[in-house]
Amino acid sequence: MNLKAIIEGILFAWGDRVKVSEIAKSLQISEKEINKTIDEMIIEMNDDSRGLRIIRIDDSVQIGTKPEIYDYINDFVIDRNKKNISGASMETLSIIAYKQPITKLEIEEIRGVKCDYTLKTLSDLNLITEVGRLDKIGKPIIYGTTSEFLKQFGLERIEDLPEVDNYKEAEELTFLEGK
Repeated sequence: MNLKAIIEGILFAWGDRVKVSEIAKSLQISEKEINKTIDEMIIEMNDDSRGLRIIRIDDSVQIGTKPEIYDYINDFVIDRNKKNISGASMETLSIIAYKQPITKLEIEEIRGVKCDYTLKTLSDLNLITEVGRLDKIGKPIIYGTTSEFLKQFGLERIEDLPEVDNYKEAEELTFLEGK
């Protein structure tokens, strides 16, 4: 088998940094030979026809996409994630984003339906996370949004969310005041 193909496969499958010494030990080849091969791969992958690169970080290497194609990848991922998020999920995500920190019970009270599956889906997409637990009976989970949520929706911070139209709340207050 081709050493370059094996190293590329290891880096792709692992997905994170790998010490050159670990690759050498696993393949029973000298670090010098592994480093020489990786240097050749870096040069080959520098070609404009390639979308991947090998990054050296201290005594480790990692495979990743080239920075110049980030926008294309980002647009693809955002489009795919938008297609994967149902209306119910978007509604739940909006509630969490605007009301966080919030419990499942509070979300269900607002939506009027159970949301176990929706919360799992949003968590699997890394858009929400458990931010703590209430100090009440049953220790209910408190949910909030993630940095991935901010990234996916093009926000720097949660305060950058657009203002919510308080029309319904204003309407309810008017009714209660008898106007």
